[in-house]
Amino acid sequence: MSKNTLIIGAGGVGNVVAFKCAMNADTFGNITLASRTKSKCDDIAKNIKEKVGVEINTAKVDADSVEELVQLIKQVNADIVINVALPYQDLTIMDACIECGVDYLDTANYEHPDEAKFEYKLQWAKDNAFKEANIMGLLGSGFDPGVTNVFCAYAQKHYFDEIETIDILDCNAGDHGYPFATNFNPEINLREVSANGRYWEEGKWITTKPMEIKQVWDYPEIGPKDSYLLYHEEMESLVKHIKGLKRIRFFMTFGESYLTHMKCLENVGMLGIEPVEHNGCKIVPIEFLKTLLPDPATLGPRTKGKTNIGVVVTGFKDGKKKTIYIYQVSDHQKCYQEVMSQAVSYTTGVPAMIGAKLMLEGIWHKSGVYNMEQFDPDPFMEELNKQGLPWNIIELDSPDALRVDK
Repeated sequence: MSKNTLIIGAGGVGNVVAFKCAMNADTFGNITLASRTKSKCDDIAKNIKEKVGVEINTAKVDADSVEELVQLIKQVNADIVINVALPYQDLTIMDACIECGVDYLDTANYEHPDEAKFEYKLQWAKDNAFKEANIMGLLGSGFDPGVTNVFCAYAQKHYFDEIETIDILDCNAGDHGYPFATNFNPEINLREVSANGRYWEEGKWITTKPMEIKQVWDYPEIGPKDSYLLYHEEMESLVKHIKGLKRIRFFMTFGESYLTHMKCLENVGMLGIEPVEHNGCKIVPIEFLKTLLPDPATLGPRTKGKTNIGVVVTGFKDGKKKTIYIYQVSDHQKCYQEVMSQAVSYTTGVPAMIGAKLMLEGIWHKSGVYNMEQFDPDPFMEELNKQGLPWNIIELDSPDALRVDK
């Protein structure tokens, strides 16, 4: 019996999800791509038809409106809703899925529109409602969060009796040629990077100033890169689900040019999220900045280089201390050749498709709201190899073996 799949969001990640669902049409059946701007959906649908030979449907929807969402979900008779819209819209889309009795998946946790803060609390709170509706919600099925969570679960299942430390490493060594641009939604990206850092150690969260902690890691297939400690959402669920964990941190690479531009913009107030008066109009500075910056969805043709995202995991196996690095390397141009998006969008969109595929096939499925690491990692890891994100595992001498500056 053919399934009906609804994808909400037509940015760079939405483009990848739509392409990869079309490439797996036996699972996803009738595919509808919806966005506030239908013309973006139409352009993606045209490209998919030309490159893949599959026709997908398009629709217009305001993801801030539960009423509109419910109407569209019912109209397409969706079996699953893949949410790759803005993180501000997670709750309305979840509420629409509850009302319609339809499974839900997203790639990033809820963010408060009026506060630079993201957390799972309000999404986890919908667990009972999802169970009562007999539907499943899968949170954070991107790369980080997403694949990194599955990497941790895979390490826990196959390599360790007990895990002590996890360092999540996110390296983008791509070059798009612009003096300053962000690889995903500028508003989300800049809020995330300019916020305080945070990591978990010995049962408590420790807060750091933005970019206060820098380390230099040597990334396989890329080389040494400056890496900065940030707070990232997958840590919030991993501290709940990885047994024996004593410390978890997240590092992301940034070049000097990016950081200099960001600091200048922050100093003049352009990263502000509160409305300001301008010529008699109220504008939000960071939203105006988003208008000025290159659209991340347009970076694909000009971005060259690779990404390396993975987890360094240390713990004990049969009484002996052990460290492994599970990681995935993607090439920006290869990603663009396949789905007309660069690797940052690709590495988020492919796992969204895989998570939805496992849900539709009943391999990962139970009522309630869940994070990625709560399911058997093996089928997901197998799909990564099949769907364009092959991964590697290497053993290290110590947790700091990849660090250049230790």
